[in-house]
Amino acid sequence: MSGRNLTMSTDLYQLTMMYGYFKTGTAHRKGVFDLFFRRLPWGNGYALAAGLEQAIDYVRDLQFTRDDLEYLRSLGQFPEEFLDYLGKMRFTGDIDAVPEGTPIFPDEPIIRVTTSIAEAQLLETTLANIINHQTLIATKAARVMEAAGDTEVMEFGLRRAQGPDAGLYGSRAAFIGGCHSTSNVLAGQLYGIPVKGTHAHSWVMSFPDELSAFQAYADAYPQACLLLVDTYDTLRSGVPNAIRVAKELEARGGKFLGIRLDSGDLAYLSKVARRMLDDAGLHHGIIVASGDLDEEMIRDLRVQGAKIDSWGVGTKLITGDNNPALGGVYKLAALEENGRLVPKLKVSENAEKTTNPGVKETIRFYSRENGKALADLLVLAHEEVPAHGPLTIFDPIDTWKRKTLRDYDTEKLLVPVFRQGKQVYDSPSVQAIQAYGRRQLGHFWPEYKRLKNPEEYIVDLSEELWNLKHTMIRELRVSYTEQA
Repeated sequence: MSGRNLTMSTDLYQLTMMYGYFKTGTAHRKGVFDLFFRRLPWGNGYALAAGLEQAIDYVRDLQFTRDDLEYLRSLGQFPEEFLDYLGKMRFTGDIDAVPEGTPIFPDEPIIRVTTSIAEAQLLETTLANIINHQTLIATKAARVMEAAGDTEVMEFGLRRAQGPDAGLYGSRAAFIGGCHSTSNVLAGQLYGIPVKGTHAHSWVMSFPDELSAFQAYADAYPQACLLLVDTYDTLRSGVPNAIRVAKELEARGGKFLGIRLDSGDLAYLSKVARRMLDDAGLHHGIIVASGDLDEEMIRDLRVQGAKIDSWGVGTKLITGDNNPALGGVYKLAALEENGRLVPKLKVSENAEKTTNPGVKETIRFYSRENGKALADLLVLAHEEVPAHGPLTIFDPIDTWKRKTLRDYDTEKLLVPVFRQGKQVYDSPSVQAIQAYGRRQLGHFWPEYKRLKNPEEYIVDLSEELWNLKHTMIRELRVSYTEQA
């Protein structure tokens, strides 16, 4: 929702750190921060970037209002000179980001922020909130689409989302991930996503009987009649009544779309219902299924030969189900010292939590023969790679694992979004983003996209970045050993 000011949507410690920088006279020092994630959700083979448009809106509209400053004053933690500094603050730096719809992998920067450390610190919470949520839901939707194959998927999780914002932006992200439509009318209004919906059990229950409920609905929507058939008895009541109403409707020039199944053994019910519809001459009537569906259930139903043309997926899509957070983090990668950017890294006993230092790019390599993605390489921003190969890369943990890339094309994943505080990137429509994401996923072999135990895509560090990282780790350990 453009124009919405989220400046105060931050954690208090961002503001306390900003004041610390202000008090020590270091608020102006240039810093570089990376937003990235460490683990793929659901053991998936990739994640699908989403949320950049809302991140852009947030940064562009960054401004503390008079009411904001009055509230911060009431906390009694910040002096007037700092509040005055906040009141004048606008974003003045650079942002580079991965376009929405791009497949991404652990440790790759999704967003890179280059600006004063105070400004960069303020952005952390909200950027992570926006990107983590939408990337998670877009990835879940892509999994659902993988399971659904050439059948249709409708997202209708608004009632089960964790609040209106999660419902709205979840609908947007689900569409980016490939869903064909949404039940969310606001998402349809704001983003042009096709909206779909029929009726609930309450409609049927509000009439004396199922038949009269179906007839009334057909009268209300004579050109788009799709009936929910499991309120009382799917096969003995619901489908026969739907068939009767469909024939009555089409006899007077109406259009019967099909039926929806919301409970029971969907594989069995859909097969029998398909046979009943076909025997009645309603071959064109589709069967929609809903009811706590997810990608694994859809996959299993299709393996069982379920006669389902369209899937309504709600709760388990819009909430991320058993992986409710992406876990993206925002870490300092470089800091200005004596007029130049010096690489920084965080060291942890847990290897995956030790960050990659310096100002970095992600380069994706594509086979010139078939266009398929070969590998990603994290490099320092000043590095050049051979135009078409050969290039030998190695696993950053098991360094003996090496691969030589030959005859390739390359792509830098990060694109300019802000320069000196000015927006230089225009977000495409969600329709264009969805199409882009579909093309991007087409560059990856099916082995990387399967739902269970996907092949692990190669993401390596350049030799220069790997050497920098390990030199810094050794130097830090020596330094702290000497201090001890």
